[in-house]
Amino acid sequence: MLCEAGDSLAKVFFPHRGAISLVTVLKGGQMVQTAMVGREGMGGFAALNDGSAVSRAIVQIEGIASTLEVEVLRHIANRREAVHTMLLRHERGLYAETQQVAACNASHALDARFCRWLLRASDACADNIVSTTQESIADMLGVRRTSISLVAHTMQQRGLIRTRRGHVELLNIGAIRDSACECYAATAAHYERMLVNTPVTMTREGERFVPTVGSCQ
Repeated sequence: MLCEAGDSLAKVFFPHRGAISLVTVLKGGQMVQTAMVGREGMGGFAALNDGSAVSRAIVQIEGIASTLEVEVLRHIANRREAVHTMLLRHERGLYAETQQVAACNASHALDARFCRWLLRASDACADNIVSTTQESIADMLGVRRTSISLVAHTMQQRGLIRTRRGHVELLNIGAIRDSACECYAATAAHYERMLVNTPVTMTREGERFVPTVGSCQ
């Protein structure tokens, strides 16, 4: 866990590999994912506002990240308009994703939501192998593990994914995209618009959106 809701943030995280999940925790202890941060973004953007976290942030998929002290980032953002603009766009992108996820959880079937989650995680990590467990995915989607196991088994039989302990490999991203709900494409479009005219752009590598980082002087 990187931070709890209400924590005062001392630093922010820039994932190079892996993914951070922003989750809402209910009274019974259940966690439901509201957004995901990968190579396209930054964990801890609330630090630029009042300095306190609005949700719990956990490392959903292990990897590597750079960190930066909040005060240093604020200093840079105040001096560099391009950086300040990019951070604001990232905040709007996360807000748009949380709205999309809320609509998705309320309206779409589990198999489509599972495909959406896998694709988003694959994009965040720029990898066809998502290092997480079915139990963890079930927690993020707010469903029982047995439900995820049934959906994963069906997808494996169709040749879309391959599961092994602690990993889900996406074998046919095109078919998974066809099986996903509209929310995957909508979320990708949010981030694509967010990064237009910034040093970071979303490019397509085959069926995956991948952030390409340019120079930010």
